[in-house]
Amino acid sequence: MRDCIFCRIVAGEIPSDEVYEDECYYAFRDINPKAPVHILVITKEHIGGVAEMEGHEELLGGLVTTGVKLAEELGITDAGYRMVINQGADGGQSVPHVHLHVLGGRPLSWPPG
Repeated sequence: MRDCIFCRIVAGEIPSDEVYEDECYYAFRDINPKAPVHILVITKEHIGGVAEMEGHEELLGGLVTTGVKLAEELGITDAGYRMVINQGADGGQSVPHVHLHVLGGRPLSWPPG
């Protein structure tokens, strides 16, 4: 989708601090981190949000397992970490492209917001 900032990042039109890439996913450091480690894992295929993932269950599962793998690689698994998928404006989704936040590197409070 041409006007989607995440699609433009995947296409290399907008720079990012890449952490991981494979045929289905792209991960990069959040430009406004909420923790010492704050990675976004996005699908390369444009899907507006988690509510639109019906028929893409395998892709959704891979999003989560990619997040787990990155948490391990970034060394935040011992103390714990948080993975978040926001849906819609009231849910905190600021970019209408499904993405997973992986946060860690400090104690995370609850509730988040």
